[in-house]
Amino acid sequence: MSSDLSLVAQVAVFGNRRAFDELVRRYQSPVRRFFLSQTLGDGQLSDDLAQDTFLKAYVNIRSFRGMASFQTWLMRIAYNVFYDHVRRESAKGGSTVDVVSVESQAAANSSFFILHSSFHIDLYAALALLKPDERTCITLQLIDGYDIAAISRITNMKTGTVKSHLSRGKEKLANYLRQNGYDKS
Repeated sequence: MSSDLSLVAQVAVFGNRRAFDELVRRYQSPVRRFFLSQTLGDGQLSDDLAQDTFLKAYVNIRSFRGMASFQTWLMRIAYNVFYDHVRRESAKGGSTVDVVSVESQAAANSSFFILHSSFHIDLYAALALLKPDERTCITLQLIDGYDIAAISRITNMKTGTVKSHLSRGKEKLANYLRQNGYDKS
C-alpha cells in the first residue's frame, strides 16, 4: 500500500487520478463523519461538503507541503469548507443546522443513535447543545481521535483555545448525560 505522501506526489506531479481516488477512499469516511457531526446528521449536506472538500484538495494538492500529515491538511480544508458554508448561509439569513429537526431525522435513521447497553443517546441532539467551535473541537477529539495539537492545526485555534472549547463542551455533554439519566460513574 502506498503512503499518503507517495500518492500526493503522484497526483501533484503526474496528475494521477487513481492515486487521488485512493486518497479519497482512505479519507472519505473521516471527512463525512466530521461533517455529519457539524451538521447534526444532515447526510445530504455532509455529502455535498465532503465533495467540495475533495475537489478543493485536488485543485490545491500542489500546495501540500508535508508540514502536517495529509489527513490533518485535508481536515483543515474540510473545516474551512464548513465555515465557508456557515458564513454563506448566515449572509443569506438562513440556518445551516436545523436543531428542531434533529429528533425527526434521528427517528428516521437509526444510525443517528449511539447504542450503549439498553440505552440510546441521540448524539446529534447532544452535539446541538454545543457552540459550533465546541462541537468542532469535541468532534475532532472524541469522535475522530485527534490530539490537541492536531486540532489546533486543523482549526487554526491556539491550543489554549482548543482546550477551553473542549472543557466547556465536555461539561455540557456531561450535564446532558446526567439530565437524561446517565450516571457519571
